[in-house]
Amino acid sequence: MDEVMADAVAEHLKRYNFEFGERLTVADLEGKWIWDAVETGRHGKLEEFLRSEDFFAVLGVMPEARRVMASLQTEYEVFIATAAMEVPTSFTAKYEWLGRHFPFIEPSHIVFCGDKSILKADFLIDDNPRQLRRFSGQGVLFHSHHNVNETEFPRVRNWLEVEEMFLGGKRR
Repeated sequence: MDEVMADAVAEHLKRYNFEFGERLTVADLEGKWIWDAVETGRHGKLEEFLRSEDFFAVLGVMPEARRVMASLQTEYEVFIATAAMEVPTSFTAKYEWLGRHFPFIEPSHIVFCGDKSILKADFLIDDNPRQLRRFSGQGVLFHSHHNVNETEFPRVRNWLEVEEMFLGGKRR
């Protein structure tokens, strides 16, 4: 969900820059996680942002995600899996966010987990190579600043490329 459907990095950067009066950008994060781009003394604040009750509630939707997800559902049985156990305070906000932005996804098709290797599916689109390595189906890496150097999996740069990969570019 995060960094595939929901733009968590933009919110993290917004809060970080406001808190510390800086101008950290996505370009500054190229090839690394935000934790690697800021001094360790600020990691507690980064964690605090993630654990705040409203963080996941206000995330933007990745461009074209809603439209392409709706189209995918006409051809595939689609589940949303999110590693919510990494931030347990995110459950309610993530669930409500999905309902608000992707109301066509049935609640029974939303999976809150930690390790996505428990999923038994044909494909998993994720920004985190760690999750894809443990997945038994075909992993598809969704491009993000932190995974630019990863070459182990087929990559999609955006939702238009997801559409091309799974629907042959048929716009619906």
